[in-house]
Amino acid sequence: MTPPEPPPALLEARGVVRRFAGVTALDGVSLALAPGELLGLVGPDGAGKTTLIRALTGLIDVDAGQALVDGVPWRRARADAREQLGYMPQQFALYGDLSVDENLRFFAHLFGLSRAELRERRARLLSITQLEAARDRPAAALSGGMYKKLAIACALLHRPRALVLDEPTNGVDPVSRRELWALLYEFVAEGMGVLVSTPYMDEAARCGRVCLLAGGKVLTSGEPTALVRACADVVLEARAADRAPLDAYLEAHPGVLAVTPAGERVRALVAPASAAEVTAGLEARGASVAPSVPDFEDLYFSLAARAGAEAA
Repeated sequence: MTPPEPPPALLEARGVVRRFAGVTALDGVSLALAPGELLGLVGPDGAGKTTLIRALTGLIDVDAGQALVDGVPWRRARADAREQLGYMPQQFALYGDLSVDENLRFFAHLFGLSRAELRERRARLLSITQLEAARDRPAAALSGGMYKKLAIACALLHRPRALVLDEPTNGVDPVSRRELWALLYEFVAEGMGVLVSTPYMDEAARCGRVCLLAGGKVLTSGEPTALVRACADVVLEARAADRAPLDAYLEAHPGVLAVTPAGERVRALVAPASAAEVTAGLEARGASVAPSVPDFEDLYFSLAARAGAEAA
């Protein structure tokens, strides 16, 4: 018996290329978001995250490749496919002089919800976002974290199957950031596909799967823990009372891929072939040196350095 065909991805990029004034912002990017998945799009500013999200949500055309929703290219997608998507850009346009409740009513009207639908969904969204006590407060008077949660609530009013968030934790305090991630886990547990972009490497570990971008290209993708475990380079931590000689040595050594200072310590990402030499060089400059376990930031620097070397 032939097994049934798997359902199409909620959102998918197939070899997407996008250029702006001769600059290639996306260079053959492919990824797919499945139902019940939390997919992280990870990379620094300028990596191409926002451009890719805009292509995946149908806001911009692509120069080559395809961006699809429910297996259909955006140009041919029907209105019902488009309605399966909830999108929160970096700067979500809430009305500051309207209260939390009034903003929800406004966006419900845009989505064509009935009064009964609004009452039901508003009650649940205010509960899960913990905004019930602030429902009469103007949006402009909300904290950064509460503002982001209201923006997510507005994007969820029409019950989309896929939620796309562009750097939702940018500028948010640590407590609110943790609450936002807890909210995303709840949506994923209910079967929603969530695509979230972030420049914060520590947030990558919170995702079920990640796609790392640099210079408009995919460096790698997969489950975060497995990716870090496969990091090919060595991490050394050196400690000395005077760190200046260590910094100068590491910056000049061709086998050192990245250096991260931390007080009296310095963390160096080193190519395996240079690890012994770098260790000896640091010890000769009065440092105590110990190997360390790579983290996601180390992985990103490792992959970016190798991609840069290949391009050169």
